[in-house]
Amino acid sequence: MDLRDVDALAAATPDSRNRVVDFLRAFAILVVAFGHWTAAAVVVRDGTFEGDQILNLASWTHPLTWVIQVMPVFFLVGGYANALSWRSARARGEPYAGWLRSRLRRLGTPVVPLLLTWLVIASIAYAAGVPGGTLRTASQVALVPTWFLAAYVMVVALAPAALALWERAGWWAVVGLLALGGLVDWVSIASGSDLAGFPNYVIVFGAVHMIGFAWLDGRLHGIRKRLLLAGIGALGTVLLVWLGPYPVSMVGLDNATLNNSFPTRVTLGFLGLLQGGLLLALEPALARWLRRPRPWRFTITVNARIMTLYLWHLTAMVLVIGVSLLLGGLGLHREPLSASWWWTRPLWWAVLAAVTVALIAVFGRFETPVRDERPAPPAWLAVLACATMCAGLGVMAMFGIVDGGGVNWWWPLVPIAGLVLTGMIDTFK
Repeated sequence: MDLRDVDALAAATPDSRNRVVDFLRAFAILVVAFGHWTAAAVVVRDGTFEGDQILNLASWTHPLTWVIQVMPVFFLVGGYANALSWRSARARGEPYAGWLRSRLRRLGTPVVPLLLTWLVIASIAYAAGVPGGTLRTASQVALVPTWFLAAYVMVVALAPAALALWERAGWWAVVGLLALGGLVDWVSIASGSDLAGFPNYVIVFGAVHMIGFAWLDGRLHGIRKRLLLAGIGALGTVLLVWLGPYPVSMVGLDNATLNNSFPTRVTLGFLGLLQGGLLLALEPALARWLRRPRPWRFTITVNARIMTLYLWHLTAMVLVIGVSLLLGGLGLHREPLSASWWWTRPLWWAVLAAVTVALIAVFGRFETPVRDERPAPPAWLAVLACATMCAGLGVMAMFGIVDGGGVNWWWPLVPIAGLVLTGMIDTFK
């Protein structure tokens, strides 16, 4: 996308468009990228590479995760956008399966080149003698973004049903989902089973998604209601951390007994209320600011390639680290959290941003698939595609694509097959 396209889109923006929705989406993705890049505490000591994250090294960073854990923000703005999209489709007479296919094409098409690229990288590197453990770590880090995509796709698929529930039950639906999320946590924590907590990826984030419905429907009109929402979220999060078993950090910690984000815990639901209430309290000021040309053009630019940025920003980091190691650890000799390490973070960000922009230039075109004029598929086929895609992405987010036995080449092919063989994706033009 060149500047002329951005200018044309900015000029064509209707007055009725809620620009704050687009801005919050762009803002959140940039927080994710820079948060991941900053959290990486990688260093070469005496010729040996060591990888960690600053959350494991400095407990004072844990409260900061209440700000940088912005996944609930995506579900908030997603609720607004998905409700608007589904109601528009329903008004046009478009069936559910056709609507879901369009969402899967938008969300699923950009992930295909990422999976194929890592399949090629892992296969070539393993054949060249790179240790399987190294490749497993690299692929796990690079493919971490797929966990959110899997959770988000499931919430999107359930959006029409969730919207119907919201229209019938209103705020009681949100209360019910958060209560159910707490029950799932109780079972998961009491049994020591992370797997038992996996339903909360949909339940808890589904509750935050409904806050987007409330925003769209004017049920959060006025700053008092929004600050009340933030207050409820703050009180719930603090009480759960203070009196419950939940840790302070809202981002997962390595080797922690209990994490708030793997699987998603009810704490992230209340954090979503806190963040959503505060951000929506700023909506009038943000709306005025986004009437200015430069902030709105920037917002359009980020949103135009937001999926590519999200999916590839950690691959950019893995590639930069790999090249550095080939050059003897160039730039990776400073001790994490030292003064010199902090002073070099702007250069680190600039390098990673440049590589990410280059990857966006190559793969960004997959984010705008051609318009699909085919008749809507059977509903069961669209649901099957969704389930297959999410299952495959979830596995790779947990395990990467390499283990002790070599490259598991079929893992990345599962979500691809789920999209292609069901006809959700029919072209990459």
